[in-house]
Amino acid sequence: MRRIPMIVGLFVLLGLTSCNSKKESHKEETQFLVTSPIKKDTSITKDYVAQIHSIRHIELRALEKGYLNEIHVDEGQYVKKGQKMFNIMPNVYQADLQKAEAEAKIAEIELKNTQLLADGNVVSENELSLAKATLEKAKAEVSLAQTHLGFTDVRAPFDGIMDHLHVREGSLLDEGELLTTLSDNSEMWVYFNVPEAEYLDYIMSTDKDEKKSVGLLLANNKTFNQIGIVQTIEGEFNNETGNIAFRATFPNPDKILRHGETGSILMTIPFNDALIIPQKATFEVLDKKFVFVVDKGGKVFQKEVTIGGELPDLFILEKGLSENDRIILDGIRMVKDGDVIQTEFIEPKSVIGNLSLYAE
Repeated sequence: MRRIPMIVGLFVLLGLTSCNSKKESHKEETQFLVTSPIKKDTSITKDYVAQIHSIRHIELRALEKGYLNEIHVDEGQYVKKGQKMFNIMPNVYQADLQKAEAEAKIAEIELKNTQLLADGNVVSENELSLAKATLEKAKAEVSLAQTHLGFTDVRAPFDGIMDHLHVREGSLLDEGELLTTLSDNSEMWVYFNVPEAEYLDYIMSTDKDEKKSVGLLLANNKTFNQIGIVQTIEGEFNNETGNIAFRATFPNPDKILRHGETGSILMTIPFNDALIIPQKATFEVLDKKFVFVVDKGGKVFQKEVTIGGELPDLFILEKGLSENDRIILDGIRMVKDGDVIQTEFIEPKSVIGNLSLYAE
């Protein structure tokens, strides 16, 4: 009776041995597709969150106290330079001007009389000088009254678009009270923050003195129809974020852009003689990227790579591989470090040509 279990165990052992032999045979027969990095010039487009500002955006405030008599414009209206926008009740200031003009007329008459007396040696030269000074003071009072009266009309200092009204007709205004804001949208300043490492690459590049062209992606995921130019870089880094602000200027002929909008700056960054590999040839372990390199004997080695840039379906390598290395393209989950495999080499150009995006 004991022989039966022994015989059964023998058959099971033979069966397992046969299965393992088939698996090993199957693994040895499998050919893995391998390729190499390709070196070529390419570029990537990086995007940076941006804030859009009018080239001129100012507050319009009342320069005199009084009741707001008239509003000549409406919210969102385009106004021309010099156009009257608000009128503050001018009655008091008109009266002040009339009073100043009357006093100037009196001073002028007194000067003429004093001049006649001085010519007859009736009064001294000092009295004549005093009469002249009194007239000059009266004229200055007239000029000041005219200025105050002029402040009752608030006019547009430049062409622009008016924003929200902060007051209504009949409001009692204090000097300096906010009336509205005015935006010159003929050109727009677009600010975006760049990390320190990318700033250094930019400022140390050979073409740093040339104006960099950039695009603008709007909130509706459409690209703005004008090209911007990076014109300035701020003087200090933000210690909390490690970024520095760049400013690009965009023409805005169709007045599409408005002050306060958001978007993304699109900047093209060139890579000369870059090593490029397919993304599918990499795998990740603890936030690090790796590939499987195969030596001439077919032995597999796991190797870390550093990514310098990313394209759809492609990685631009910063370090880790050379042009002569052979990396596993397909089946990276079927091998491990130290395995010996059969390979079939595919030219890098052919590999890239069959991806959904070409490196240009």
